[in-house]
Amino acid sequence: MEKIKCLVPESIKRMVGESSDEDLASTSSTLRHCLLSLPQFQQMIDDLADSDNSLCGKNKKVALELKQKGNESYLTAEYASALASYSQALRVAPMDAVDMNKNLVATLFLNRASLFHVSTKIGFLTESLRDCKRALQISPTYAKAWYRRGKANVDLGNFKDAVNDFNNAKSFELSMDGKRHIETELTIILERQKSTSSKTVQENENCFGHFDEPHQLKISQVSTPDKGRGMASKCDIPQASLVHKEEPYALIQAGGKPFSNFQDKIGTKESHSKPVDLCSDSNPVECFPEHKHECLGVNWPAILPTDIVLAGRILVKSTTQRCSTESNALCDLGLSHSYTQIGPESKLELHIYAIVLLCCLHRSFRLELPIIGVSLSQTIILISQIRVNSMAIVQMKSVDDPPDQFRKLASNGDALTSSLEQVPVGQAIYKAASLFNHSCLPNIHAYFLSRTLFIRTTEYVSTGCPLELSYGPQVGQLDCKDRLRYLADKYSFQCQCRGCSQLNLSDLALNAFCCVNHNCAGVVLESTIINGETHKLNNFPRAPEKQKFDSQLQGHKLNIVDINNMASLVLKFNNSTLQIHPGFCLHCGSHRDLDTSREAINKAWSYIKRLQEAIISKYISGTTLLDASRALGILRSTLHAYNKSVAEAEDNLAQAFCLVRDFHSAREHCQESIKILQTLYDPDHIVIGYEMVKLASIQLSMDDPAAVDSINHLGVIFARYFGPHVDFIVPYQQFLKRVAHR
Repeated sequence: MEKIKCLVPESIKRMVGESSDEDLASTSSTLRHCLLSLPQFQQMIDDLADSDNSLCGKNKKVALELKQKGNESYLTAEYASALASYSQALRVAPMDAVDMNKNLVATLFLNRASLFHVSTKIGFLTESLRDCKRALQISPTYAKAWYRRGKANVDLGNFKDAVNDFNNAKSFELSMDGKRHIETELTIILERQKSTSSKTVQENENCFGHFDEPHQLKISQVSTPDKGRGMASKCDIPQASLVHKEEPYALIQAGGKPFSNFQDKIGTKESHSKPVDLCSDSNPVECFPEHKHECLGVNWPAILPTDIVLAGRILVKSTTQRCSTESNALCDLGLSHSYTQIGPESKLELHIYAIVLLCCLHRSFRLELPIIGVSLSQTIILISQIRVNSMAIVQMKSVDDPPDQFRKLASNGDALTSSLEQVPVGQAIYKAASLFNHSCLPNIHAYFLSRTLFIRTTEYVSTGCPLELSYGPQVGQLDCKDRLRYLADKYSFQCQCRGCSQLNLSDLALNAFCCVNHNCAGVVLESTIINGETHKLNNFPRAPEKQKFDSQLQGHKLNIVDINNMASLVLKFNNSTLQIHPGFCLHCGSHRDLDTSREAINKAWSYIKRLQEAIISKYISGTTLLDASRALGILRSTLHAYNKSVAEAEDNLAQAFCLVRDFHSAREHCQESIKILQTLYDPDHIVIGYEMVKLASIQLSMDDPAAVDSINHLGVIFARYFGPHVDFIVPYQQFLKRVAHR
């Protein structure tokens, strides 16, 4: 990208950088003429779209190597790596290749189906069924594929389909031992079918949709003066209610790594994940348009950024629909975009990517995609819409494999030491869900089961209230200035939600220093924090009464929970005797030397970072642990009691003490970390639930009866966010319950 940018004349760069969405047909057409005349650009398109020049062309040897790598990752429970290897192997495996008397492509689909099946905790059973179907379309007598599909159908409750699958598996299985094994499982399934009242779920239906439906709850699209279109409730909605469910309009799944040598060739600076198609039941052998990039081995879906590849997916779909409906619109998602707000460099990048994408699509698919100003302008807007409205599909993951970790906990007293995290597995467009606006203090939560998006209320929502998601960091994760910067950079808007327009304890204490007066609970802020909080009051004034302000100055002791009230008074009334300059306590006015304090913190954090490295290596020396404990003392004496860095240090020490099996110390540090986070967030925020998983596992390792209360608490939290889907999203809860009752 950078090399191509350098070849564009400065006059065209200025024209593109100054363009509006109304000028796109002209500016894109001018840039297209310029680029198509460049041999370097033509060579890049050849490399991206010509399968003869493809760096990832069909190659049986490479496919077998990737298959072996995937098998090894599968056996060690490195499922993300296994998914990447199997998916890359599918791209390069020739359709007629044979491995161990089986079609190689069918075997790869079966292996990936098995991978999705063991990942049922993240809701990929539907994907397992799809890959089994693809394997069977290639090899209809593949007994293992019938068997795997039967197992997936059992877990989905599709007992009738499962019985049919197992009967087919039995008929195609050659060994007598294999037949007997299938017969045994078939008997068990028939018994389960008799005893269960579950209804059969068809293969093409979402397997989790029967838990609860949003049809009884009324929400509507509204227009707001500050945020444009949005969604609001038409009735009172209880907490944890499902308000929206949607399948993606278009989706790509991320997996694998780009080809670094090819990136050097075109000068790409960023690293992008390779998209793996999981969007259709179509047989890839038949080369349906949406699957051609898997069949032809062209490079562009593996090299271009995921949002550009997603735009390509949508354009192919739109072009096909346009041919059938005789519509003139190339693609109209009807979603918001931020083209006019982005900078000149980003505008040039969008122009170049639009031209590259249409050239690749035209070369790869031979579809009627005219590379002219009108189609280019529509493509630029489409990419801009995707960047603003696409959603990352995530799965729950722990650095430690949860089932294995809890089996250890049950057998020898180990505790879960690592943090739970969400891992992006794909990117998708959900057209209706794009209408939900953002808030840094959201009242709804989005999650995924397979590709299906669910949105659930996290608090009671009264009639007429907006339903708002978090597009990024929430209050408690970053302070206000960092949240505003993130949202402006990524979505090109200035957030005016209540978290960014009203003073709150989190934004004041998150990065604050403590007062040098040990008897004072006030906060000491840096200039950037003071400026940000003052900005809230200046732009969204909620002036307290002067009488209330005067009463606060009479020397009443200030509790930590009153910090936000006090800050509001001090920041608003500049004529007060209290100092509001950087380094001065907002309560008593005492001064702290911030330069000296920062130096002490940096030195302390160097020891915490050493501890973090030791945790990764699983070897904690006594010296490292002692130094980190002393560093925590420095942080606590310098930073405010509710500074998030203190919580992070406490959490690191909890993990370290778990590894050296000092569970009493681990429990103490884990509880201190949770105490801070409960103040920065809500006591029942989902972040607290993730931390409670660790605390409960530590308590179970100690046979602490308080573990039951912790497990019950995290159960309440997760039910608030995931409703009846909690066991699919957070299987750790069930493991903890089993260990607690062993």
